[in-house]
Amino acid sequence: MTYDNACHASEFCPGKSHPKRKTRGGERGGIVGPVPGIMHFLSRLVVFFYLWGFITAQGLKKEESPEEVKIEILHRPENCSKTSKKGDLLNAHYDGYLAKDGSKFYCSRTQNEGHPKWFVLGVGQVIKGLDIAMMDMCPGEKRKVIIPPSFAYGKEGYADGKIPPDATLIFEIELYAVTKGPRSIETFKQIDTDNDRQLSKTEINHYLKKEFEKDEKPRDKSYQNAVLEDIFKKNDHDGDGFISPKEYNVYQHDEL
Repeated sequence: MTYDNACHASEFCPGKSHPKRKTRGGERGGIVGPVPGIMHFLSRLVVFFYLWGFITAQGLKKEESPEEVKIEILHRPENCSKTSKKGDLLNAHYDGYLAKDGSKFYCSRTQNEGHPKWFVLGVGQVIKGLDIAMMDMCPGEKRKVIIPPSFAYGKEGYADGKIPPDATLIFEIELYAVTKGPRSIETFKQIDTDNDRQLSKTEINHYLKKEFEKDEKPRDKSYQNAVLEDIFKKNDHDGDGFISPKEYNVYQHDEL
């Protein structure tokens, strides 16, 4: 077979201008110069690995920079011996704003006759972003927090367009009290002074009075009564005037 014929038959054919060399036995030996087919394959392989590395790097970058709740501490008391944790019962006021234009969409002071809200931290009684934002807070502490959509109302929005889809929210929070949460069986037993495995209004009222005294912030009778009524409204599901152990561990989801 001549060299020209070999070129047509070969998958990787060198250019005709490249010289040939012979071995001692007269056989045609190696071909001097690069093989275009192989070089094309290698160049495509290099481009593939470059693109793969770029896409992988972008993916890692996204994984390393997820959306997060941003917290700014506006005021923190010097004496902070107790901080909030998951399962604690919190008493707080908070105002909510849309980040895009600063418009206010929620104010806890305009509800429940202006009394601060009671809720259990970390169990879904408020949006996930607030559960995260209010961890490790001291009574008397104030925070400003920015909550991305994934920790708020996501693509659905809320309240008939009051909070649009994919809205970033800003909350200003003031925490008044941190008490041992009602999910604790120890707290249930502590409140249940007659050991009948149900909590009466008298027992809970007595417990609230002691907790307010510990907080060293005097509360008038109407305030304490409002809190008591709110507790029974949210927990006394069968309306029998008592909170059973089962009701004690069932929480209504409060969106805000």
